[in-house]
Amino acid sequence: MKIGSPFPAKKARIEIIPLIDIMFFLLAAFMMASLTMIKMQSIKMNLPTATMATRDFKPDIFNIAVDKAGDVYVEKKLVTTVELQSILSNKFRLNTNLPVYISGDKDATHGTVIRVLDIVRREGIQKVSFAISAPKSKP
Repeated sequence: MKIGSPFPAKKARIEIIPLIDIMFFLLAAFMMASLTMIKMQSIKMNLPTATMATRDFKPDIFNIAVDKAGDVYVEKKLVTTVELQSILSNKFRLNTNLPVYISGDKDATHGTVIRVLDIVRREGIQKVSFAISAPKSKP
């Protein structure tokens, strides 16, 4: 003899909405983790600060660094102005929309940084930015 249950029989089903929430959380977590793994290809500089600075780095940006002695570095390699001009010319031929970051040490002379900017502009590159560091927050 079969005794019936007072509760109606329900079929088991898989709820998809909690699974979608978990997948979005995992996607966001992996995106945040991958942003911290970006390798910075520049030499250590003591950059000047600005109140409106934000941290922004993209791997397709060409970095040029000027230290306090007036030396110019491309990807941590010391180059002369002639070498810099030929490197920029080759890069610009490959990508006419090449963005360039110029980072200068806080103690670098204005003339040295402007000389580098002049070389960049002479090669026809229009997207030029100066790298500055964000202000340190006070505790």
